[in-house]
Amino acid sequence: MSQTPPGPKGRPVFGSSRQYARDPFAFVTALERAYGGIAQFDMGPMETYAVTDPEAIEEILVTQSDAYEKPDFQADAIGDLLGEGLLLSEGETWERQRELANPAFDMNRLSGMADRITGHAESMVDGWTAGDEIDAEMSMTEVTLRVILDVMMGVRPSDQRIEHVREQLEPLGERFEPDPIRFALPDWVPMPGDAEFAAAVAELEEIIDGIVRQRRTELAEADDPDAPMDFLSILLRAREEGTVTDEQLRDEMMTMLLAGHDTTALTLTYTWYLLSEHPEVERRVHAELDEVLGDGQPTMADVRKLEYTTWTIEEAMRLYPPVYAIFRSPTRPVEILGYTIPTDASIMLPQWAVHRSDEYWEEPEVFDPERFSPERRAERPRFAYFPFGGGPRHCIGKHLAMLEARLIVATVADRYRLEFLGESPLELLPTLTAHPRQEMSMRVVPRE
Repeated sequence: MSQTPPGPKGRPVFGSSRQYARDPFAFVTALERAYGGIAQFDMGPMETYAVTDPEAIEEILVTQSDAYEKPDFQADAIGDLLGEGLLLSEGETWERQRELANPAFDMNRLSGMADRITGHAESMVDGWTAGDEIDAEMSMTEVTLRVILDVMMGVRPSDQRIEHVREQLEPLGERFEPDPIRFALPDWVPMPGDAEFAAAVAELEEIIDGIVRQRRTELAEADDPDAPMDFLSILLRAREEGTVTDEQLRDEMMTMLLAGHDTTALTLTYTWYLLSEHPEVERRVHAELDEVLGDGQPTMADVRKLEYTTWTIEEAMRLYPPVYAIFRSPTRPVEILGYTIPTDASIMLPQWAVHRSDEYWEEPEVFDPERFSPERRAERPRFAYFPFGGGPRHCIGKHLAMLEARLIVATVADRYRLEFLGESPLELLPTLTAHPRQEMSMRVVPRE
């Protein structure tokens, strides 16, 4: 057997980075179909291994997770943005941060937040009128920003502040679009868009500073040791005890603000798009909501009964995983599917390719929520589906994201249909997450 996995032969200097940058979704799909469970290619000067075999993915993320870490390249521009927050930190630092954050993400605590999440969704829907045309992605971004700021930071921002945050997201996203020239050059070389990116980061830091000052004042005035333990209040108390620095507090809040809303907003956006394109699925969701909710607003007790609605959201994340690839780097030489992978290599685990592989999914391009019934779920490998990663570094916000998505879908779909007005199929914009290229214009249509 060859010592190097098979893969496409790239060009000098750029490797396969131009093909990847042109369309990373098509590129990783082609890799999976042509080479199977593992393929090697060059991302500029960086040797990269794409692993799409579910059992190998499980070894990397779960059973041998201690042999891997986040790659150094993720600590360049993204490091400037998120610093040493939970998403990027490693080792003992990450373990301390995770332990500190766990109470804020405890399911018992989140269950008590269900009514607040529903309240934000209701406020959004109350602002709509039958026949309105809305940008679904913008609406979902705004409501998920409100939820994360309320549930995890304890603040209810004004419309102006929400808009101010949203305005900074575009230059941030543009900075992370694949660019073969960036792949080939050192990170310190100035590039177009760098100034806008730095300005957006500075604006968000100012917003976070304002939120921190507000919460510090509120907590001091409350002087209540039993006050609700949102994530920001936990960090502020740790800051008072000297176990968290101002810089760490900034990094955690930036991570929470950006990572905490974006993936859920995209999941909801793609769910509305797919429901509009598949009226038979939409009818089943509506029938389940009518049966479970009756005339009431969705509650935590209702969420547990929304089986088909949950499958629908999960199937949306299969077809359009907001995080379309995650990366790891071995801290020592490792063996993957019979090949020895060197220390510090870049290993790509592309959800997009695995979620759409005909090796693990029958008719993978078809939207079919019943794939997630217990019987059919048991038929496939565990890591044929991993929208939230897996193992010790799985997304800490998984339960919040799913709770939030189900409550918002239930609140909106109980009253309205959202009719997609754009063209299909969707074209996607690859930044840190997979965004639609076109405006997600939808018409608000009352339920019959």
